[in-house]
Amino acid sequence: MSQGNLPAPAAPPASHPRLAALVERARQRAGAAQPTIGLVHPGDALAMEAASRIAAAGIARPVLVGERATIERAADAAQVDAGRFEIVDTPASPPEAAARAVALARDGVLGALMKGSLHTDELMSAVVRRDAGLRTDTRISHAFVFDLPRYPKLLALADCVVNIAPDLKTKRDILGSSVRLLQRALEIARPKVGIVAAVETVNPAIPATLDAQALVQMAREGHFHGALVEGPFGFDNAFSAEAARIKRIDSQVAGDADLLLMPDLNASNMLYKSFIYVGGGDCAGVVQGARVPVVITSRADSVASRIASVALAMLAMPDGDGR
Repeated sequence: MSQGNLPAPAAPPASHPRLAALVERARQRAGAAQPTIGLVHPGDALAMEAASRIAAAGIARPVLVGERATIERAADAAQVDAGRFEIVDTPASPPEAAARAVALARDGVLGALMKGSLHTDELMSAVVRRDAGLRTDTRISHAFVFDLPRYPKLLALADCVVNIAPDLKTKRDILGSSVRLLQRALEIARPKVGIVAAVETVNPAIPATLDAQALVQMAREGHFHGALVEGPFGFDNAFSAEAARIKRIDSQVAGDADLLLMPDLNASNMLYKSFIYVGGGDCAGVVQGARVPVVITSRADSVASRIASVALAMLAMPDGDGR
């Protein structure tokens, strides 16, 4: 099956209409001059299928960065015509493909990057190298945007992937990057942010509640681009206005949050997987804090999630980048 004979591009199912709308917005924004995304070391059938579906969805133009022979074998395995794509030929080593892709992104040739069949750390180590040109003064972090059947709008969650035990400074960067993502990609002028901890009261024995208190004060001082930031919340009263009412929490955020900032990777990663496997949700995710968005989907992610993640990355780019 060639790329031209693929079925209609995979979109999130009817139960995830908000992600479908996100993909459609990215398609409309892309227009004829589609932004470029570098698919780094697409050395297996799954990566080549992703490239084909991204192109078919009309949200970006995939540029394949890796050894040509490896890419062509992967394309054959996926029954995709590799000749339909621009290929940047590199040595077979995944780190060399990553280094080349990062250089192309630094030079403005690529507007975003996406993990192919290399390991996440092989791509991210190239992205964060101080001499590579993509690193900024902001801490690298990751944000998911979830479409949940029992929530009235898209809900972002950060950081579920990168930062293991973020301190206050790191949380400040995660929050700032995530707010900018919501403002740019989702067009939410004043995102509502809930800082989640084990409890909804400040307790010196629980450092996450002290961090929440400090972040709320930073927001009052104007550090987060006009976002409304409240916390600490327990997850129940961040997610449910009724739970907040029962606990007599007076909040503009409870039950209506656009973003939940989590205390650490253990809590956030378990909640992310619960949203998917228990809550019936699906999501788009992007690495933030570098000069270009980076997509690092997992093999376990649905095809719809992969497409939505690229759409989110495209919408996160400033106008004119990577075109």
